[in-house]
Amino acid sequence: MPELPEVETVRSGLSKLLPGLTVKSVKFDWSKSFPNAKNDTDKFLVGASITQVRRRAKVLIIDLSTEYSLIIHLKMTGQLVFRSESAVFSAGHPSDSLVGKLPDKSTRVIFNLGLAKLFFNDQRKFGWARLVPTVEVENTDFFKKLGPEPLSADFTAKQFKERLKKRPNSRIKPVLMDQTIIAGVGNIYADEALWGARIHPEKRVRDVSDKKLDELYKELIYVLKLSIKKGGSTDKNYVDAEGKKGSYMKFARVFRRENQPCPRCGTAIIKIRVVGRGTHLCPRCQKL
Repeated sequence: MPELPEVETVRSGLSKLLPGLTVKSVKFDWSKSFPNAKNDTDKFLVGASITQVRRRAKVLIIDLSTEYSLIIHLKMTGQLVFRSESAVFSAGHPSDSLVGKLPDKSTRVIFNLGLAKLFFNDQRKFGWARLVPTVEVENTDFFKKLGPEPLSADFTAKQFKERLKKRPNSRIKPVLMDQTIIAGVGNIYADEALWGARIHPEKRVRDVSDKKLDELYKELIYVLKLSIKKGGSTDKNYVDAEGKKGSYMKFARVFRRENQPCPRCGTAIIKIRVVGRGTHLCPRCQKL
C-alpha cells in the first residue's frame, strides 16, 4: 500500500492536470469500487468542474465546484491514469495498465473529462472512490479515525510525544504506524525514522525518553520530506505521477538493507518481524 510520500507525489501530479476540467460522465463496473447513489452522481458529479486536488493521510481528495468531493483510496493495487491529447499521467501499482490500452480488465471507474479521461484501475478491487459533500469529508467514518498530518505546519514535537504516549505499554513501531495516532506513516518510514533516532522498534513507548522522542519526531519529518522530494520509495510496487519509479530507496539507511553494513556503525542490518511486519534495524545502534 502506498504511504504518505507516494500519495503526495500523486497529488502533486494530478494538481497540474485536473483543476478546471469538467466531469462529463462517469462509468464503473464494480459497485464496491464506486459505491455512490446514482442521483448524487448525476446531480453533483456530472457537470461539475474540478477545483483542486488534496491529500489526507494516504487518501486523495478531488474537490468539485458543486461543493462535493471525490475521495479516492488506491489501497494495494490501485492506479490513476490520466490521458488527453496533450498529456499522459500514470500513477500507482506498476502493471501494464499504466501504459496499455484502456479501459482494460482492471478498470473500475472511468471519469470522462471531455477531451481527457481519468481511469481508476484496481486489479484486486480493494480500492474505492466515493462522492461526498465537501463539508462532510472530515466527518466520514474513515477520516474521523485519522490522527494529525505529520507534515502539517502546526504538528509539533510536543503533539507528537503526547499522541505516542497514549499507548505507553505498546511497542513503539506499531504505535508510530497507527493511523489513529499519526496519519500516513507506514512500514518503510517507521523503520527509517526509528533507525535515525537509534530506537529499537520493539521498545515500549513508556521506556523511550522525551529526548529520544524529540529525535524520532525530527527523523520522521526528515525521511518523509526526503521521500517526497525523491518521488516516493516504492521502487518495487508503486510508481510516481509520471510513471517513474520513486528513488528514495537509493537513499534508505536501513529498510531492505538486511545483511548490509549499517551506514552509521558498520554492523550488519538485521530483519525481524514486529506485529507481522518485516522490520529492519541495526542491532548495535538500536538496542532493546
